[in-house]
Amino acid sequence: MKYNAQMKNRIKRIEGQIRGLQRMMEEQKDCRDLVTQMSAVRSALDRTAALVVSTNLEQCIRNEEQAEGSSEDLIKEAVNLLVKSR
Repeated sequence: MKYNAQMKNRIKRIEGQIRGLQRMMEEQKDCRDLVTQMSAVRSALDRTAALVVSTNLEQCIRNEEQAEGSSEDLIKEAVNLLVKSR
């Protein structure tokens, strides 16, 4: 699978958020602020995982249709991947 610039940029932003969390810990910031940022990171990671899975699913279904195959198994696999990511 090819990972586009949007996906890579999301990961770079998440990386920056993680560095921000480390800095907050070093600066002994309030735990509520830290947990809020952790939740934001988790949410961003979940959204990125969904984007990767949905994009991959779309590409796989198109390939499967060209080969005149069934896309049902691909859809089930994608759903399972999304469930695992939670």
